[in-house]
Amino acid sequence: MTPPRQPFDLETLETLLERTPGNGRAKLLPLLLEAQKEWGYLPEKSVEAISQALRVPVAEIHGVIEFYSMLYRRPAGRTIVRICEGPMCAQAGARQILEAACRHLGVTEGEPTENGEYMVESVHCLGLCDHAPAALVGEVPVANITAEDLQGWIATPQAAPLGKVGGEPRWLTARCGSMEPLDLQSYEKSGGFSGLKKALQGLEPAEVIEAIKASGLVGRGGAAFPTGLKWEYTAGAPGDTRYVVCNGDESEPGTFKDRVLMEGDPFAVLEGMLLAGYAVGARRGYLYVRGEYSRAQRILSQAIERAREVGYLGPKVLGSDFEFDIELRSGAGAYICGEETALFESIEGKRGFPRLKPPFPTTYGLFGQPTVINNVETLVAAAWIIQHGPEAYRSVGTDESPGSKLFCVSGDVEMPGVYEVPFGTKLRELVDLAGGPHGQIQAVLLGGAAGAFAKPDELDLPMSFEGLRQAGLPLGSGVVTVINTERDMRIFLVSLAHFFAHESCGKCFPCQLGTQRQLEIVSAWANGSASRGDLAALQDVGYAMTQASFCGLGMTAGTAILSAFEKWPDLWG
Repeated sequence: MTPPRQPFDLETLETLLERTPGNGRAKLLPLLLEAQKEWGYLPEKSVEAISQALRVPVAEIHGVIEFYSMLYRRPAGRTIVRICEGPMCAQAGARQILEAACRHLGVTEGEPTENGEYMVESVHCLGLCDHAPAALVGEVPVANITAEDLQGWIATPQAAPLGKVGGEPRWLTARCGSMEPLDLQSYEKSGGFSGLKKALQGLEPAEVIEAIKASGLVGRGGAAFPTGLKWEYTAGAPGDTRYVVCNGDESEPGTFKDRVLMEGDPFAVLEGMLLAGYAVGARRGYLYVRGEYSRAQRILSQAIERAREVGYLGPKVLGSDFEFDIELRSGAGAYICGEETALFESIEGKRGFPRLKPPFPTTYGLFGQPTVINNVETLVAAAWIIQHGPEAYRSVGTDESPGSKLFCVSGDVEMPGVYEVPFGTKLRELVDLAGGPHGQIQAVLLGGAAGAFAKPDELDLPMSFEGLRQAGLPLGSGVVTVINTERDMRIFLVSLAHFFAHESCGKCFPCQLGTQRQLEIVSAWANGSASRGDLAALQDVGYAMTQASFCGLGMTAGTAILSAFEKWPDLWG
């Protein structure tokens, strides 16, 4: 049995303060997470003491705690059982499993058991869409949970495997699942860090940037901004201090490729950050990973420590004049922190509210300094490009979308997983790579929760930016969620609406109120109480969110739901 936690004491907090990274307010979120591990929640006395130590008002600390869903102001269970209710997990019976887990433990959802051992709560995505239905038991990701084996997966959780990784060419995913992720020698033997060595020994920073520009690499998080231009703008911004930030806050339902890279090839992530730092003149990087990815955080933390031990990180990288180090930061349960400026706010110890742009991160980013921020896949691709050259990267794909792309194929396919293929590969080929559909296809969601639906007669679409754009569909971060005819689209769409209503940060009214109203209308439709006028209202709400929301979350919160009713007008009834 897990030992009981001790009551708050100032001496323990002082120890936590000493070992928590960061300075001033930037120390706040890591310190809150460490304090919660110590006491199980954040007692008021701990908040007051942290306030005095960091000189942050108590009210502002409470605002931070209330913002992040993984921080608790009252006692929580020693082991928190988080059951995913994302779209595919919901289809697989997650709600019934959650209710069965509560009965099994004799607990109400969101309340700890009488002995304080467990607490069961719902989450809207765990990034385990290829293992649906899934749960996070403490810090253990668990695959394919059931309502029948509750004692097994709750009391003795078995960690989910990395997952299926396939495709051709396996450029960015070659090491995932084929080698021990923390085996530095194997990484080096497979060509790892050769791109960094090539840059430090024979390339000027500007030449690294030119190689990335020549490759045509664009951001893999969904925005598709040219990576080389982003690096060039940051390198040319005035000031002596610059930062590199890796966005590992992969929180959108249907997306799990970055998790596979972080867990399966962590040194490649570090190498990409190092190359970005060298190219733009940064000496420090932040690797921000969502709080639910505890296994990825553990692997990356060990990889950073190992890289530092052998000289890949530190004051003189590989004996050169290049100085660069990386700090790992954990999110605490907020999808909005995947938005780049909200992520900066989180690192700075604030609620993850998006900033107004301009100014853009390349001139005014983290701590007000020029900042390069890329997601995990983008940085891993950059490391590959510097090692092999931009011409090799352009040898596959299309003219407008060169290179390979990682697609997250989940839902009703035989082998859900991450598949790396050249841009331009047909959607049908991706589904076939995943073993083909399980049953007859009803719809395919492209681009994730913020994406749009494709119909079964659109399976020959080329999976490239320009190919999908011509069809009015987004490529996004590479989500492909297959839904067969046996699935209830009502459950799927209500799950999407729940996700956005829960994750809206509340900074702007169009998104805050629009996502709530969208959920109300879609829920009414699902239970048969909606009117034809409600469909018109839903369209109005979606238009208002798209046109008036402050950031991309609100702008895309209604796209998938509205696309479903547009593609299948009879769906409304």
